[in-house]
Amino acid sequence: MAKKKSTTPRKSMEESLWDSANKLRGKVESSEYKHVVLALIFLKFASDKFVKRRKELIEQGMEKFIEQREFYNAENVFYLPEETRWSFIMDHAKQDDIAVKIDTALSNIEKKNPSLKGALPDNYFSRLGMDPAKLATLLDTVNDIDTLADGSGEDVVGRVYEYFLGRFAAAEGKGGGEFYTPKCIVNLLAEMLEPYSGKIYDPCCGSGGMFVQSVDFVQNHHGNKKNVSIYGQEYTATTRKLAKMNLAVRGINANLGDAAANTFQQDQHPDLKADYVLANPPFNQSQWRTDNELVQDPRWSGYPVPPTGNANYAWILHILSKLSESGTAGFVLANGSMSSQSSGEGDIRQKLLENDTVDCMIALPGQLFYTTQIPVCLWFLTRDKAAVHNSHQRDRRGETLFIDARQLGSMIDRTHKELTRDDIGIITDTYHDWRDEKNDYEDTAGFCKSATLEEIAKNDYVLTPGRYVGIPDEEDDGIPFEVKMEELTTTLFAQMAEGERLDASIRENLEWLGYAE
Repeated sequence: MAKKKSTTPRKSMEESLWDSANKLRGKVESSEYKHVVLALIFLKFASDKFVKRRKELIEQGMEKFIEQREFYNAENVFYLPEETRWSFIMDHAKQDDIAVKIDTALSNIEKKNPSLKGALPDNYFSRLGMDPAKLATLLDTVNDIDTLADGSGEDVVGRVYEYFLGRFAAAEGKGGGEFYTPKCIVNLLAEMLEPYSGKIYDPCCGSGGMFVQSVDFVQNHHGNKKNVSIYGQEYTATTRKLAKMNLAVRGINANLGDAAANTFQQDQHPDLKADYVLANPPFNQSQWRTDNELVQDPRWSGYPVPPTGNANYAWILHILSKLSESGTAGFVLANGSMSSQSSGEGDIRQKLLENDTVDCMIALPGQLFYTTQIPVCLWFLTRDKAAVHNSHQRDRRGETLFIDARQLGSMIDRTHKELTRDDIGIITDTYHDWRDEKNDYEDTAGFCKSATLEEIAKNDYVLTPGRYVGIPDEEDDGIPFEVKMEELTTTLFAQMAEGERLDASIRENLEWLGYAE
């Protein structure tokens, strides 16, 4: 008799890790879970790369060199002594002193590799006093993870970090202040900016996902990661450690400053002029400075001082100040940044446009983030729209490209959506066609529009793409336009008269027309 197939859905890597880590409850605070899990993933990741390199040496007939550190370092792989390898940890996973062995392995790896200085936990597992049996269960779960991900460039550390942040936020009944950037958004930023060579900067780098995907972009397009220099800064000390782990294990050299620090109060790279900035700043950050603080800061030179109640425009001006003369930036912000008029934000936005720094604006679909449902957009700034990055660059001075991508993306589960490779291709092809005189570009109703400063000024310098791209062309359904508008306005005024919240379909139509409830 044939064995009946199980109908139980297979758990994702993140779900399995959460379940195993959650069994540590009691001895370990929920906020500590991610550090426990990510330290173990780092240990396995480093070991998997070591084993892969070891096999390569044997296959190349260089077996006599398999214990020589330089043959690993040359390929940006950590050489691991026996007691630091994942196989050693798993061989002793059921012993009572397994926490000590993990701490010893992490300590020894850090001592032998300067790039990891201060990044790995110090006697972390021993101090937590975890139940050895429960820790062994977690080790078994991590052991099943393919950290090399078949060379796909998957940011495993970032994926797990994002998932755990979302679970913590749900468990604690709050949104949380840390937003890991989904891989599809980072890929879109990289494909738009094309950071083949030069200095790449992220002023709020989190666990380093922007850098990981940027370097993967270079390598996937047959470039050399040695041609890019990485600069970053992170406010949270534990998250900065994750970034150092994440980058070091991938052989990515990065300057993250001397310490974890606030980007506004303690800029770790005050003289930096970057060729590319990729960032996902904290959304709508309040009280980022006091009323008397940073009023004369050179980063807002020529612009009104950003308001204390919301840091969105402080991030925009900080990013702009870091660009080289031909530099470009792409970053994520909450949708409100495109239209806010409060506390002088509208004046800053008008000045940015009059200075011709806003290259492209993209409205993204919702549900892309695990940790927030705030609708987001992408800003692209440049110091010089006429700068020639290649011989076919089109002069777009005085113009801004608007792309409304809210209709793109596919649901990957009940609550989350992602942009597919095709979606990313549609967006980036549109931008590069607009930029490259070799290619044909045309405005597409409902999706993209190249608008002049004069057109933007008529819209009060609001940068919401829906206000410019219009309503998409549709097949004629036989109903005259006047009849449709009469039905829409009749329903609208009826709902307003009753004090009701506007029907979703009406709100959507108004949004296409550039109005908000």
